[in-house]
Amino acid sequence: MSPPQITDRQALVSRATPINNVDIRAVLDATTEPRIVWGAPDQATVVGWGSAATLVANGPDRFSEIQTQAEALFSSGDVHAGTEAARPRLFGGFSFHEQTAARSPWNAFPDARFVFPRVQVTYADSGVWLTVNAVGTDATPTQVEDTLQQAKDRLESLEPHSHDPVAPGIGESHRTTTKQAWTESVNEATRRINAGELQKVVLAQALEASLASEPSIGDILNQLSVSYPNCHLFAIEPPASERISFFGASPERLVSVHGRTVETDALAGTTGRGETPAEDEWLAEELLADPKNTHEHQLVVETIREQLKPYVASISVGDRRVKRLATVQHLHTPITAELATDEHVLSLVEALHPTPAVGGLPPEKALETIIRTEPFERGWYAAPVGWIDAAGNGTFAVALRSAVTTPTTATLFAGVGLVADSDPDAEWDEVELKYRSILDVLEGSSVR
Repeated sequence: MSPPQITDRQALVSRATPINNVDIRAVLDATTEPRIVWGAPDQATVVGWGSAATLVANGPDRFSEIQTQAEALFSSGDVHAGTEAARPRLFGGFSFHEQTAARSPWNAFPDARFVFPRVQVTYADSGVWLTVNAVGTDATPTQVEDTLQQAKDRLESLEPHSHDPVAPGIGESHRTTTKQAWTESVNEATRRINAGELQKVVLAQALEASLASEPSIGDILNQLSVSYPNCHLFAIEPPASERISFFGASPERLVSVHGRTVETDALAGTTGRGETPAEDEWLAEELLADPKNTHEHQLVVETIREQLKPYVASISVGDRRVKRLATVQHLHTPITAELATDEHVLSLVEALHPTPAVGGLPPEKALETIIRTEPFERGWYAAPVGWIDAAGNGTFAVALRSAVTTPTTATLFAGVGLVADSDPDAEWDEVELKYRSILDVLEGSSVR
C-alpha cells in the first residue's frame, strides 16, 4: 500500500528510543525500501527508510505547497522524541526549476518530493536514536511502540560490515556536451555578458557512464564522508521499479534556520589542489587575489545579502576565505542573520534559490540561458535538498558534486560560473575537477 499523500489533517504518531550503536552501512543494507541519508557539519547524521507519508508538489508554487503540506502533517502530531536529535523530520528536495521535463535520469523525481520516513535512525552526539513514525486514521501509539521495539531488536542484531567499501567501477563514459558545443556556448555567454545582457551565468555538463557492478550507496557514502568531511552528505531514493539513488557531497549550504537564526554560504570561485603543501597554499593565495574569481564570488555575496534583507533584522557577512576540498578549493564567505519575525525555512529556501553560484544574474535571463543552452535536464542537480521539522526549522544544501545511479548506470553533474573573461578551455578543465569528487569514489581511486 502506498503512503498517504498529505491533503488535510491526519493523525501523526512518532516514538523514539535510544539504541546501541549500529553500523550505518549495515543499516542501509538491511532494507529494500527507498532510503534517505542526511549528514552535515555539526549536525546529526540520519538514515531513514520507508514512507509514513509523502509530500509532492509541481510547478512554480512547489515551495509554498510543500510548506502548506508540511504544516498540515505536523499540526496533529503525537510525538515523544526523548531528545531534539530524534524528533521526526521530513527529508527531500526540489527541482532546479519548474520547467523540468520527465526524462532520464529524472523520471522518478517530481518538482518537489518530501518523505516522512517510516523508520529513522539518528547518529547524534547524545548517542544513536531510533524513531518510528506513522500517519493515518489507524495510526495508534500502541502500534507505533510495538513497531519501535521490533525495529530496535532487529537493528541491534545486525552485524557490522567487515569489508572495506567496494567501488562499482566505471565502464564507458562520455560528456553529453561536446568540446565544440561547449566552446561555442561559453563564447556566446561571455559575448552577452560583455554586451551587458547578463552579469553571470552558470552552465553545467552531465557525464553519463556505465557501471561495472551494482553500486552500494552505503559504500559510496562511506567513502564520500571520509574524503569530504566538511560537506553536506545526502542520498535520496524515490519509489521506482529499480533502485535509483540521487546522492552527493555538497560543499554549499543554501540555508539553515534554527529559531530566528539563519546561516548561509556564498561559495563561488574555484581552483585546483596542489601537489605539495607549498603549491596548495600558493594556489589558495592566487585564488584569493584573482580578479575573475573574486568578482564572481562578490556577485554571489551581494545577491544573497539582498535576497535576505526583506526577512532579517540584522545580517553579518564573514571574511572571505578558502574552503579546501579533496580535488578543488573554493572561495567561501559565511553569512549569518537574525530573522525579524518567525519564518519557515522553506520561505528562505524559495527566496534564495537559485543563488548566482548555480544560476546567474539577472536570475530570469540566466535561467532562460541555462534551459536553452544545456543539452540535458538538470532535474534536482544544483537544487535545494534537505530537511524540515515541525517548528519550521531545517537545513538545505545545494545539490552539487552529485550523481544519479541505477544498478547499471551513473549520471554525474558539474557546472562553472561564467563571467566576462571566462575561457572555454579553462572552464572545461574546471568541470573535470568537479566531476572527480564522484568519479574517484565510483572508480575506487584514492583521493586526498
